[in-house]
Amino acid sequence: MNFFKISLKSLKATGTIAASSKKYSKLIADSANLSSKKCVIELGPGDGVITKEIIKQVSAKTTFFCLEVNKQFVIETKKNCPKATVYHGSALKIKKYLKKHDASKCDCIVSGLPWALFEQEKQEEIIEEIYESLENEGQFLTIAYITGIFFPSGIRFKKLLDKKFSHVKKTKIIWSNFLPAFAYICTK
Repeated sequence: MNFFKISLKSLKATGTIAASSKKYSKLIADSANLSSKKCVIELGPGDGVITKEIIKQVSAKTTFFCLEVNKQFVIETKKNCPKATVYHGSALKIKKYLKKHDASKCDCIVSGLPWALFEQEKQEEIIEEIYESLENEGQFLTIAYITGIFFPSGIRFKKLLDKKFSHVKKTKIIWSNFLPAFAYICTK
């Protein structure tokens, strides 16, 4: 089953009907400086297109796992990225899965979650879980579609990032991605 078919069944959870482009996936992985990270978590890997780029760049000593709420996407990511550890689990359970890896914190979280589609309470809950799961100076990178910055929920999300993290910056926009996208890079 492909990304389009799976996402149509649960558009509110995926936020898009197309997987991230290779160029965008590489931008995310490159922006995270993954080779120096000890523990990396990916939230919402979809079918694993960004996961592939993460796997290419993390050290063999890095703890890396993904959390995905859509069971079909868990299957697809495992199929497309056999080296990845993918759990059928929520972003609200990061600390639970860190414990499975004998860790209490991580130094990098990469997110493909559709923030602009979430209500304020859900945005705040997940951001709090992310923040509490990061080491000091840890990084949170999240996908952002250019269209989302015009919606009230997208504007609210950016304000939430600015309030919660000590430093927030944007990457360049990848116009060739469907939908055009950039990433927020947030430092705790």
